Amino acid sequence: MPTGYFLIRLMKKQDITKVGSGRTGGTNAMRAGGLAIGVLTGLTDLLKGYLVVLISEWLVPSSIPHAVWIHVFAGALGVLGHNWSIWLYLFARRFNAGAGGAPTVGAAMAFWPGVILICLPIAMVVVFIVGYASIATISAAVLITIAFAVRAAYYGQPWQYIFYGLLALILVCWALRPNIQRLVKGTERRVGIFAHK
Repeated sequence: MPTGYFLIRLMKKQDITKVGSGRTGGTNAMRAGGLAIGVLTGLTDLLKGYLVVLISEWLVPSSIPHAVWIHVFAGALGVLGHNWSIWLYLFARRFNAGAGGAPTVGAAMAFWPGVILICLPIAMVVVFIVGYASIATISAAVLITIAFAVRAAYYGQPWQYIFYGLLALILVCWALRPNIQRLVKGTERRVGIFAHK
């Protein structure tokens, strides 16, 4: 469900798909409705990723052979469903919803909660000081993949989680293609202290 779309509709009587980037994630919700709505949208999007993995683990317990693959694909499908929401198409005739940063982190937290201690500080610095939400989103997906690789190599965490990180990174980068093009051209929108008022 594109929570940013519904929150902006409910609280600001606006169509978020016609504001800023047109996406329904936390960054554009902040543009459309302010910091509080942006944070609430980000948290609900994070929760989507987290819950989809938890539900998959409940339906397919880890004791079942190869269950970890189902959990990994559930997390990736949560990101996919967030980025290209059929619900948004039904309500707003727009298929692309978010960029996938929050659900990517949410699903990763279901695999290892400590990942938030790595992703959140760096993402906050990139968003509010560097000023590019797209770079923060890509950075989070890269950091998740690296963290899972380190934990697989040194702490015995399932190596399949690395595959989740790579899948999420591909989905995030694919959704952010227009942003990457604008970054190359130097025309990407900025947020945080460098945002144009």
